[in-house]
Amino acid sequence: MSEPKDIFIPTLDRELGSIHPINQVKFELIKLLTSFGFEVAEGPEIESEKNNFDMLNIPATHPAREMHDTFYVGGKKNVLRTHTSPVQVRCMLRNKPPISFISPGKVYRKDDDSTHLPMFHQIEGIYIDQGVSFAHLKDLIYKICSSLFGEKIKIRFRPSYFPFTEPSAEVDILFGKKWLEILGCGVVNPKVLSNCKIDPKKFSGLAFGLGIERIAMLKYGVKDIREFYKSNLDFLRQFK
Repeated sequence: MSEPKDIFIPTLDRELGSIHPINQVKFELIKLLTSFGFEVAEGPEIESEKNNFDMLNIPATHPAREMHDTFYVGGKKNVLRTHTSPVQVRCMLRNKPPISFISPGKVYRKDDDSTHLPMFHQIEGIYIDQGVSFAHLKDLIYKICSSLFGEKIKIRFRPSYFPFTEPSAEVDILFGKKWLEILGCGVVNPKVLSNCKIDPKKFSGLAFGLGIERIAMLKYGVKDIREFYKSNLDFLRQFK
C-alpha cells in the first residue's frame, strides 16, 4: 500500500533563472578582449571630478560637466562616473608601461529615451607601449567587430572628437542597409599621458569604448533599450 500524499506540500518544480542578456554580452566581450591580452580592472562608481574629467583633458567649460548632463554627489567634487575612463586613469597611475587594461562597469548620464538610459554599461580598453599607432588601433577594432558580428561585417571609421584621444574616430558597422555607430576610439592624447606621469615622447597608446547595451540591441534585435530593465519575464526568457 502506497504512502498517503500530502496535497498541501508546495511543489518543488520551480523555473530556473538565467544570466541577464546584458551580462551575457558583457561576459562575451570580456572573454574576447582578455583573449587579446587585456587584463580586467575595476573602480568605484562614485568618482572625483578630477579623475572623471580633469585627468582626461575635459576642461571645466566642457558641456559634460554641467548639472543637466552629470549626476553630482555631495556638491560638485564627486560624480557618478560618466564613463569607465577613470579606471584607466587609476591603472596608469599605478602601473608603468606596457599597460593593457579593460574596464567594464556601470556609468551614469542624464539621458532617457528608446536608445539611452541614465544608467548603462560600458567597457573601455587602453593599451600603452612604445610605438603604438592608429594602425594598431584599426587592427584591433576590426578583430573586435568581426568577432562580434562575423568576418563579412563592413566597418567604417569616421573622424570625431574626444578630449582624451587625438586623433579620434567613431566606428560604424553596416547593419542591414544602415550604418550604425557602435564604438568610439582613438590614440591617447599626450596630455592624458602627461597627467598620468607617463612620458608622451617615449610612449603612445590606443583607447576604445563600447556601450554594452548598444551591442546587445544589435545582437538580439532589440529596438528599445528600456526592455532590458522592465523585468518582463516573457522578454527575458528569450535569452535563456
